[in-house]
Amino acid sequence: MGHLPFRDLGAGRERLRDQVAHALRAALISGELRPGRVYSAPGLAEDFGISATPVREAMLDLAREGLVEPVRNKGFRVTEVDERDLDQYTEIRALIEIPTVGRIARAAPRARLEELRPVAGEIVRAARAHDLIGYLEADRRFHLGLLALSGNERLVETVGDLRKRSRLYGLTGLDERGELLPSAEEHLELLDLMLAGDAEGARQCMARHLGKVRSLWARDGGGSPYG
Repeated sequence: MGHLPFRDLGAGRERLRDQVAHALRAALISGELRPGRVYSAPGLAEDFGISATPVREAMLDLAREGLVEPVRNKGFRVTEVDERDLDQYTEIRALIEIPTVGRIARAAPRARLEELRPVAGEIVRAARAHDLIGYLEADRRFHLGLLALSGNERLVETVGDLRKRSRLYGLTGLDERGELLPSAEEHLELLDLMLAGDAEGARQCMARHLGKVRSLWARDGGGSPYG
């Protein structure tokens, strides 16, 4: 299934379970784990080079999030997301994120916004290196870190859940078409607008970014890479 690194393996089984769950989410998003297919915990554990128990526990966590479903005596099937689901996820994200970035641009301390620049830089570097998993991880940290400046923890949780459920397939295709780097650079554009206090410009940039996400889903038949 590819290179999926872990850190701090001595921190206990609960920590390893979380690491496996995170790696599996990344594999779902990048398309390494395909919708409709069934994967066994022992098979995935072999890819990871660990025992099956933390993998099985991590898959149960993903099942509670609706990302996979148990298949008796076989493993877990990756759930499929239809066009209606994707439309609804995008609409909810737009309702939340577009006005929120406007409010943050007007109210957030510039120093707090500037702290996100290294993360935005990571997104761009990952895109240039065709590092899809690195891109996804940095993209998640940037968007959720930005929304955290609203001070609304439930808002951040909601968007994080929407990102997981949409799973955003098709990252490889976007990279192959040369569209990943322009997407990555939009994060720097958004940050610069917010640092300038341009709330309306930030809102428009976020709207354009989310609109591009949905258009790519439509083009690829239900899978997109970022957001």
